[in-house]
Amino acid sequence: MTSEKRSGISCLTLGGAANRLTEPAVRSAIRALELPPGSKGMDAGCGLGNHTLLLAEAVAPGGHVTGIDIDDGCLSLAQENASKSSLKDHVAFKTGDIRKLPFDDDSFDWVWSADVLYLWLFGKGSVNEIAVPIMNELARVVKPGGTVALFFWTLHRLLPGHPLLEARLNATNAATFAGPSGIKPILHSSRALGWLQQANLKEPRAQSFVIDIQPPFDEETRETLVGILKMYWDKTKSEVSSEDWQEYQRLCRPDSSDFILDLPDYHGQIVYTLYLGGV
Repeated sequence: MTSEKRSGISCLTLGGAANRLTEPAVRSAIRALELPPGSKGMDAGCGLGNHTLLLAEAVAPGGHVTGIDIDDGCLSLAQENASKSSLKDHVAFKTGDIRKLPFDDDSFDWVWSADVLYLWLFGKGSVNEIAVPIMNELARVVKPGGTVALFFWTLHRLLPGHPLLEARLNATNAATFAGPSGIKPILHSSRALGWLQQANLKEPRAQSFVIDIQPPFDEETRETLVGILKMYWDKTKSEVSSEDWQEYQRLCRPDSSDFILDLPDYHGQIVYTLYLGGV
């Protein structure tokens, strides 16, 4: 199973294009974890390694973070990116499947996994057949007293003033990474607190972090936002009315005179949620 099949989008799309925009929320979530200085952790499903480096920064100077991913292409790019960082000696990368980690029991003080566990991509079954085994596998490599942390992009509001259009676009299968219609509610990432509870992790809790998106936008941020709009809604044409598709084109095409990012009062939001439990 490749990284693209696993997460619904490639490591390059999410890790490259959106990383700068989402980094403030990632940093806030890492601070909320209160990782012990000098601790040893794992970034499960690390992609391009952007979070791996931020986690290493949080446990510096004596800490270390190992990033694992099933996609060797992403790992190669992650290693290349890390080699240019002052934290290069505090990170390592290894090929691995989150369902069967290539590490001994109690290898780490904590585990972090961001935008990876979209469980409908891991096969059909119940929460006890899919979620709990994965939670147990993550917990297996964490020392008693450590933490398992799951981090997901959970909500977004990108078309301010057009809530019904945005709702209809988001309701299509083409626009969601949460899985096809009919998926069991407990397997949605928004129910990750339940996965931790059913795996008997201690004191599971959730906390959300909001990214406010406001102009003026530099060129890179603008291109990133254009990419996100396309990523979510460019494939929805067959699932929405012709009127909604035309309205989407009017609002979301950069060459449109009504392009929504050109509004001086534009304000969008992206919400990330951190789910964590103790081992």
